[in-house]
Amino acid sequence: MKQEIKRTFLMLPDKEIRKLPVMIYEPRVPGRKNHIGIVLQHSDDNYFEFVPALELAARGYTVIVSYFPDPAVSLDRKLVHVGRVVDYLKSYPSVDRIVLLGHSGGATLMSAYQAVAEKGCGVFQGPEKVIAMGETGELPKADAVMFLDANLGNGVMTLLSLDPAVISEGKGVNRDPELDLYSLANGFGEEGCRHSETFIKKYVKAQGERMNSLIRYARERVKAISEGEGNFLDDEPMVIPGGSQIKPYNKLFPLYPEKYFSHTKREWLLLRADGTREEMIVPCRRTVFMGQDKTDCYLAATLTTTVKTFLASSAVRVNEDFGYDETGIYGVDWDSSYCTGPGNAKYISVPMLLMGMTGSYEYIAAEQIYERAVAAGDKTLVFVEGAGHNFTPEGEAEKYPGEFGDTAARCFDFVDEWLTERF
Repeated sequence: MKQEIKRTFLMLPDKEIRKLPVMIYEPRVPGRKNHIGIVLQHSDDNYFEFVPALELAARGYTVIVSYFPDPAVSLDRKLVHVGRVVDYLKSYPSVDRIVLLGHSGGATLMSAYQAVAEKGCGVFQGPEKVIAMGETGELPKADAVMFLDANLGNGVMTLLSLDPAVISEGKGVNRDPELDLYSLANGFGEEGCRHSETFIKKYVKAQGERMNSLIRYARERVKAISEGEGNFLDDEPMVIPGGSQIKPYNKLFPLYPEKYFSHTKREWLLLRADGTREEMIVPCRRTVFMGQDKTDCYLAATLTTTVKTFLASSAVRVNEDFGYDETGIYGVDWDSSYCTGPGNAKYISVPMLLMGMTGSYEYIAAEQIYERAVAAGDKTLVFVEGAGHNFTPEGEAEKYPGEFGDTAARCFDFVDEWLTERF
């Protein structure tokens, strides 16, 4: 039974910024579950009033939500801010268990956080990393983690969004027509796309090559800065045309839902719309998403960052065999970066819940994170039939109105079960 929610807004003192805005959601009448505190945060977005906070507080949990006033700050600095929120929630009346909840890009943030909290930031400072993580100090550990419709990591989502037709970095016009995904001559069509396998192979290869080239450039500039030869003493700006990772600019795979990221490798538990549960190879229910060709518009699809923040928050190295198919992505050097969920998961040992929303184009990441979570002895993977990325039904994929039912209720009823069994 859902309960009435109480909201409390406050500003936490923080060492690096004047105040850190947070909202606490909890049942108005405390019960047997409000001792479990849940930290919900995205790597960039503001999640105040977001579905998970409302649904979990209504089920009796204490949920704290924060956001970063300056989204341009690098990932390692964001971990310190999350630690401040975790510290506060640990001291909150009646809370004695902490659970991290990462959704979408929030899973990048929360997986990196828990990895550092358990193992220290030294695990992300080796020579294999495109950039060594800065010192974070000791971070308080969580008792469990939940990754709900996580993406493959901010580094991979940037990789999948890169426009390989860009010829000159810093310039979004005069692109290579042979790599133009939206050209009719190359197979694009509003009524259905028919890109050839030759074009697709060339396109994906060029995406990987551009990512590796951007990494080389950024690393060279970081080295120059460290040697006193940079354009600034601390960092340098970096402008990446066609580098925005938000949904309209994820380029190739959304055009072919039956070809890319279309089903899981193995059988997993599916929470069906009719309330039943079944172990099966889980198919994606998303529909074609045409996206937008906006590389030539600075304010639309450009990633504006710095060389250090790019390496820490948006970069991942790829191998010669980089590509993707119906069950996932391959050829990514997961150990090269700490801005990917699959790369971070292997350091996490606490109980882990992974959920994929089958109406979402990001749902396949749950299985790839699960595969690499080798230290987590207690891990659960489940999918919600017809749920979109934000937990509500994916209406465009429904054969008739209401086909997918109350997907949010199904999702968070299961989360409730999972938490109750462990705490």
